[in-house]
Amino acid sequence: MKILSIRSLRYKGKAKNAWAKRKIRHIRVRKKVHGTEFRPRLCVFRSLNHMTAQIIDDNKGHTILAASDMDTLIKNDCVGKTKKEVANMVGTLIAQKAKNAGINEVVFDRGGYAYHGRVQALADGAREQGLVF
Repeated sequence: MKILSIRSLRYKGKAKNAWAKRKIRHIRVRKKVHGTEFRPRLCVFRSLNHMTAQIIDDNKGHTILAASDMDTLIKNDCVGKTKKEVANMVGTLIAQKAKNAGINEVVFDRGGYAYHGRVQALADGAREQGLVF
């Protein structure tokens, strides 16, 4: 995916819309956060209805693992739960997959979202399973 420049997202010094504001924050975070083969990046995406997490090796540009609330492993368990509970389940699932793949440490990329609510619940769920970041 092409990383956009901040200049293309701004108009007269201000972000054009909420999506552009999040992209600007994500670019600012990505300048500092970089995943390697030994310590990959745990990237979070939050939509209105769903939660997705990926473990990425930025040196190779590959997604190593992915988990979502739409995965068949937890899809039926998510019915009737709050969004925070679902995010916690996604964090637990990605941590279990990471442990099975031999990944113990990651760098957390909040994706331009505030570390609050569902993003925090996903991180807490991953930490409960022993993933270190």
